[in-house]
Amino acid sequence: MKHTSDTDPQFFITHPQTCAYLPNRLERKIFTKLEPENGEFLNNTLSKQGFRRSQNILYRPACKGCTACFSSRIDVSKFQKSKSQKRVINKNRQVARSIKNPWATEEQYDLFKKYLNYRHIDGGMAGMKIHEFSAMIEETSIKSEVIEYYSNKLYSDPVLIGASLTDILDDGISMVYSFYDPEIKQNSFGKYIILDHIEYAKQLELPYVYLGYWVPNSEKMGYKSDFSGIEIFNDGAWQPLDIDCKLKLEPDQPEPITKQVSNLKLPSNFLEI
Repeated sequence: MKHTSDTDPQFFITHPQTCAYLPNRLERKIFTKLEPENGEFLNNTLSKQGFRRSQNILYRPACKGCTACFSSRIDVSKFQKSKSQKRVINKNRQVARSIKNPWATEEQYDLFKKYLNYRHIDGGMAGMKIHEFSAMIEETSIKSEVIEYYSNKLYSDPVLIGASLTDILDDGISMVYSFYDPEIKQNSFGKYIILDHIEYAKQLELPYVYLGYWVPNSEKMGYKSDFSGIEIFNDGAWQPLDIDCKLKLEPDQPEPITKQVSNLKLPSNFLEI
């Protein structure tokens, strides 16, 4: 790799590893590091181009022979609650939202471990220790919040039942990672957190809620297409995810990494691979 300025973002490629979403496939990512001097700018700029944040890393899938992962977001102006989503809101009407600075607590970590042990016992985060959890929440050079959810209905005293690490972008809010008490799964609480983020985006007068990746034929990601106003980043642009689009999305040969980097909308000086 080479660069023309010490402040230019450098892009790297991960080694192939087992895909978390589709069987018998390997995943690979292109990524860059968020530095204090460019973190806010890069997070805003690259999130609009399909990248996601993990601590101080921004990444996007760059798999060989497959383009089945699509960054997704909800256009708040086009979102309309379905009957089932209205029922979800009604089931959780006693839930209160609390906005916190990105600071990890033992209460959050206990809930996080409970969620992983039930939902993702074999996932990459299953063995995360409290100091690693703290790093996930606190190590950031951009504007982030921890959105906590409490309920008076399910317990005698207010108890933390859900949380989301959420970035505040210049054009929306990005749900970096959310978790909740699996014992209230009958309340469809994961969907409720998304619905509440849509309301929060409206309050902030921001047009989008970034959800992460949507993968056709992946059961883990199927719920995202249930939200109206959903868009995916495809062929270098955000496109509505409609029925016709779902039928056409098939794994394809991606562009070479060098072309992917050169197509990014960044300042005139940036790295070349």
